[in-house]
Amino acid sequence: MRNTARWAATLGLTATVVCGPLTGSAMAAHDATPASLYAPSALVLTMAYGDSATMTTPMRAVTLSCAPTSSGTHPDAMSACAELRGVGGDFEALGARDGVLCTKQYDPVFVTVDGVWQGKRVSYERTFANECVKSSYGTSLFAF
Repeated sequence: MRNTARWAATLGLTATVVCGPLTGSAMAAHDATPASLYAPSALVLTMAYGDSATMTTPMRAVTLSCAPTSSGTHPDAMSACAELRGVGGDFEALGARDGVLCTKQYDPVFVTVDGVWQGKRVSYERTFANECVKSSYGTSLFAF
């Protein structure tokens, strides 16, 4: 039941973020000019405490739109979008910052990213050992 609620919330937010800007597309089809020169980049990021999606319920969720400008409910959308552009949208390429020291305490934090990056569907999941380790990755993408 908890997993069903998590996916329903994630899909609802994803649909709103991804499809919301597209509602004007039908009207734009009648115009000679395209609605946007940018491929859509709209993501929903969730964070939960636990090992996996089947065992957790999201504690926080934010939206992040990176085209044509940075926006959404992410607290630092501009930096998060710049960070993603810097790695070409490859979430695996986001590494830990140098000089960050974290305890070895295991208190797992589970992060998901679902949506569209530059017109392509993306889905990413990662379990961090604790909140400190999660915060050490990248500079702002997972800081919500």
